[in-house]
Amino acid sequence: MGSGSIMDFLPMILIFVVAYFFMIRPQMKRQKDEKKFAAELKKGDRIITKSGLHGKVIDLNDKDSSCIIETMAGKLKFDRSAISMEMSKKRNTPVTK
Repeated sequence: MGSGSIMDFLPMILIFVVAYFFMIRPQMKRQKDEKKFAAELKKGDRIITKSGLHGKVIDLNDKDSSCIIETMAGKLKFDRSAISMEMSKKRNTPVTK
């Protein structure tokens, strides 16, 4: 009578390995890329926030990780994490014809 061999747990272990490589690892890479993007922001960058606001960075504050964005309506203060990396990169890439 078996007390449970490794072969009984192999499918469960396989599920965790697959979940790590297809879900957890890409999410960690995305978070690392977003953190790097936020750290590399500079004055004059044109950005889009995650809520869809378009603007230009006019000031950066490293103390509280915020930035001031100039929009057509005026100046707004946002946390750097509120800036969408994907949308901002699309906006700043030149269009080729």
